[in-house]
Amino acid sequence: MIFELSFIFAGIIAFSVLTYVVLDGFDLGLGILFPLARDHKERGVMMNSVAPVWDGNETWLVLGGGGLFAVFPLAYAVVMPALYMPIIVMLLALVFRGVGFEYRWRSERWRPFWDMAFFGGSLVATLMQGISLGALVQGIQVEGRAYAGGWWDWLSPFSIGTGIALVLGYGLLGATWLVMKTEGPLQARMRGLAIWLGIGTLLAIGAVSLATPFLHPQYLSRWFTFPAAWYSAAVPLLLLIAAFLLFTGLRRGKDIQPFLAAQSLFVLSFIGIGISFYPYIVPPDLTIAAAAAPDESLRFILVGTVILVPIILGYTAYAYWVFRGKVDPNEGYH
Repeated sequence: MIFELSFIFAGIIAFSVLTYVVLDGFDLGLGILFPLARDHKERGVMMNSVAPVWDGNETWLVLGGGGLFAVFPLAYAVVMPALYMPIIVMLLALVFRGVGFEYRWRSERWRPFWDMAFFGGSLVATLMQGISLGALVQGIQVEGRAYAGGWWDWLSPFSIGTGIALVLGYGLLGATWLVMKTEGPLQARMRGLAIWLGIGTLLAIGAVSLATPFLHPQYLSRWFTFPAAWYSAAVPLLLLIAAFLLFTGLRRGKDIQPFLAAQSLFVLSFIGIGISFYPYIVPPDLTIAAAAAPDESLRFILVGTVILVPIILGYTAYAYWVFRGKVDPNEGYH
């Protein structure tokens, strides 16, 4: 079953979405923390730490969304009407954020406005991503082969909770990124802030994780029915280890360890969602196999994917390698 083309593509899309979260999460988090910079110089250092890579990070969002449309057209047709509002708002916020990112360097008069655009776009985009995820986890009503819910079904206490959780989590990624990339007072302030954001993120992960199994019987059986529960139990145990590494790294003055530990929290949370979802792509009704395009189409798309994904991985890794190390406040990217 796992070697069927539909499951191979489900793995590729899951990888694209996870890579987007891992890479774009910290620069969105940096935008959320932007108002905490004390002056123009600190804001410049924060932006220059992500300037070479931030737009490349969003490539994975396009790949995941485009892949869903091409490979799982039925899932795309069901999910989009259910999430039109948060997805459109998220895309507008990402555009507004990107414009603010570039324009603030060119206009002194309007710089405060573009700084707020960068902060507001980052915050709203993150909140909408979390709400969209929460709406998908809580389930989408399907009748026949079409969305059968209402216009506001995506908005619920659970989806708002996942939105707030993602804001805290991306804030943690942004803070630990700045711990890794900066020095001096900004680094010290972000190190202290990361501790509080880490506590908030873990509390949010715990609250969402406790609520999720009770949303659908499938989720509950996956987490609390043996012997599957023995394997699922590894996720919370690894989360505790990642949390320990996060706080010990921050307390001992490590630069890289807190960032990697914070990223591990996201990877493990993503695996937890995958455990709940499998084998559904749109829970609780639409499975991966049922939503996939015909095998003839999947074989054709697979050829392009095998060529494209390594190229994207290659230039992404090269960009991070070239711009590795601390940011020099006197030089920067712009």
